[in-house]
Amino acid sequence: MSPLVVIGLMWAVTYPVRWLGLRLGGTTLPPFWLAFLRFVPVSVFAALVAPEVLGSPEWPRRLLGSLVGAALMWRTRHLALGILGGFAAYWAARVAGL
Repeated sequence: MSPLVVIGLMWAVTYPVRWLGLRLGGTTLPPFWLAFLRFVPVSVFAALVAPEVLGSPEWPRRLLGSLVGAALMWRTRHLALGILGGFAAYWAARVAGL
């Protein structure tokens, strides 16, 4: 199949969906859907992070770093501190040979 045909088909599938999403921007949703959509970012983040943490041969170190980072962010509400703390915990576990 030609690369131009593949690009054209990808455009034909993607563009209408994006256009529809932009058209629905001013729509008010019922309370059920607003409550439902509140959890979408958290579930997408978990779906992206969980395979990287648990699917690795060094999963204990990554899990420790993730838990430390999550605890720091939850406690301080400071994203940068959570990221730096998670990296520090991961590297400390790696240096310690865990």
